[in-house]
Amino acid sequence: MAEDKKAKVAKAVKAPKLADPKEASIDLGTQELLARAQKLGIDTVFDRAVSMKPCAIGMQGICCKNCSMGPCRLPLPKGGIEGEDDRKGLCGATANTIAARNFIRMIAGGASAHSDHGRCVAEVFLSAARKETEAYQIKDTEKLLAIAPHLGVATTVEVDGETKDRDIDEIALEVGEVAMAEWGKPSGELLYMKRAPEALYEKWKKQGVLPRNIDREIVEIMHRTHMGVDQDYKNLMKQGTRAALADGWGGSMLATDLQDVLFGTPYPLQSEANLGIMKEDHVNIIVHGHEPVLSEILVAVAQSQEMIDYAKEKGAKGIQLGGICCTANELLQRHGIPTAATFLQQELAIITGACDAMVVDIQCIMQNLANVAKCFHTKLITTHPIAKMEQDNVIHIEFDEHHALEDAKRIVKMSIDNFANRGTDVVIPPYKTTQIAGFGVESIQYHLGGTFRGTYYTLNDNIINGRIRGIAGVVGCNNARTKHNDGHVRVVKELIKNDVIVLTTGCNAIACAMEGLLTPEAAAVHCGPGLAEICEVVGIPPVLHLGSCVDNSRILLAATEVVKAGGLGNDICDLPVAGSAPEWMSEKAISIGHYFVASGVYTVFGVTLPTSGAPVFHDYISKEMENIYGGKWDLEVDPVKHAQLMIAHIDKKRKELGIDKARERVMMDMASRQALEA
Repeated sequence: MAEDKKAKVAKAVKAPKLADPKEASIDLGTQELLARAQKLGIDTVFDRAVSMKPCAIGMQGICCKNCSMGPCRLPLPKGGIEGEDDRKGLCGATANTIAARNFIRMIAGGASAHSDHGRCVAEVFLSAARKETEAYQIKDTEKLLAIAPHLGVATTVEVDGETKDRDIDEIALEVGEVAMAEWGKPSGELLYMKRAPEALYEKWKKQGVLPRNIDREIVEIMHRTHMGVDQDYKNLMKQGTRAALADGWGGSMLATDLQDVLFGTPYPLQSEANLGIMKEDHVNIIVHGHEPVLSEILVAVAQSQEMIDYAKEKGAKGIQLGGICCTANELLQRHGIPTAATFLQQELAIITGACDAMVVDIQCIMQNLANVAKCFHTKLITTHPIAKMEQDNVIHIEFDEHHALEDAKRIVKMSIDNFANRGTDVVIPPYKTTQIAGFGVESIQYHLGGTFRGTYYTLNDNIINGRIRGIAGVVGCNNARTKHNDGHVRVVKELIKNDVIVLTTGCNAIACAMEGLLTPEAAAVHCGPGLAEICEVVGIPPVLHLGSCVDNSRILLAATEVVKAGGLGNDICDLPVAGSAPEWMSEKAISIGHYFVASGVYTVFGVTLPTSGAPVFHDYISKEMENIYGGKWDLEVDPVKHAQLMIAHIDKKRKELGIDKARERVMMDMASRQALEA
């Protein structure tokens, strides 16, 4: 009996399961630091993914916990997916109702995250317009004048019968006030909806899904999904569509535009990516999260001569800034600040032993960072009032736009002071790659449309003649349930091999940068002959980095510009385009995916979709929805098959447009060109 008891105790305290570094990630630096973490006895997300399995019923979207009679966990129907479906929760809610409620609650969560980000930017923008802060000014007046008409703000005024330009400060103030109202105005519709192609706008209007204001659509989802309210999966998805559109064409698009006006519209620049950007002889400050309002000021302060001199006084050769997730992408695209890591590598940045401070804001920040920081000298600093951590080793310095410079100086100085506390056991993997980032609607127009023409016509021309097969938007997070970066990289490589140009944001962009796909030279190695030719002539990468996850709105507007340029249909759903999130993880991805679907884009997700347990509902979003909006959902776990589904859809659209056969380029005289432009 005593021996049996000892055996049970030994079994209970056996070593936890650990991830195999080579199976966990395709990135060599990640593999090395994961092995280091395991040697030091520090658990990471990779190990936790091995030891904790997901709930099978929850993954299928058929667990309801919206009242205290539950959770009601519905098994698969008798006889499998095709069997008779008499499953229901205690209240009688069917699998379709439960899956639809869960799905649109994810849309609400994702839309609220991106739109609240946008609201914060709008508040800072309004403070700048009111001259309430010295830290922020209007940097891009050209972009301000471009977005003002879309918000109903006049840029000129009639004075004594003459048309004169309005004062730029007046325009900025009115733009800020109108933008703020988009979150909660009592009547009307979101103003940016009319930026979509006219055919798409009319489709939304006919379906009754034009968002009224951003907050209302999110609140209404929470109401409809309360126990005993909306019980029709089609009607639930109608509201989910409203909220997703309020995110993509509302909160996210406003965030992108206002950030461009405040901080500068991105244009292509060169930088580096991966954990190897950290420097052993420098103060390393890592910024992580999604909101750039504080990190923009951190850049200015960290690059000031005052702070560089202070760092040298403390024994460092300088200050190295690096970024994780979308705060990284925001700083990269405007300042060339190198990207240190994707979502799954955040703990590893501290495990290098070289991170003097990690400064976090909102979204995608793992609470385990605090536990990892306890093992090293790293100062972990939270900065946002809605994003704190319970651990006692976390420092909270709350950001206030009215005192942004003081906050930033305090953070940078604290980081420099901590350099002296760094131990000697520093391991920075020697891996980093060059990347070209900072593309947007304007720069794509410039590079592919010609220096002086300023049009998307040339892009359309090369799609029509077949050199470019189509366009893919590949975006999204990492997911510890899949091999880190593997899905991202393999999907993108398969697409560009088949002459599909890729527009990327978020962690997919970082993964592609780490793989060396964000350089013009990558085209000769990885692309088909048509896309390789275009990239060589123009001097662009085959994968264009458009920024952070709120900047998916840039992809929507780029698609709109392609429609406007002509020759490829009248709506986004007519275009040879497809969307993808190979390693998606967060609720934001569901909201993003659905506003692309509702905008007419065929959208494929990897990993899983939380709808498989409700076959009728799954068929609705993956088949029937195409008849309503022109776009639909799809799921494919295998990265190559995933990309091939996208290519098949692009080929289908090419055939429908009558451009499925390559055409020879024709030299045109001026008269022919003028006729086309007319």
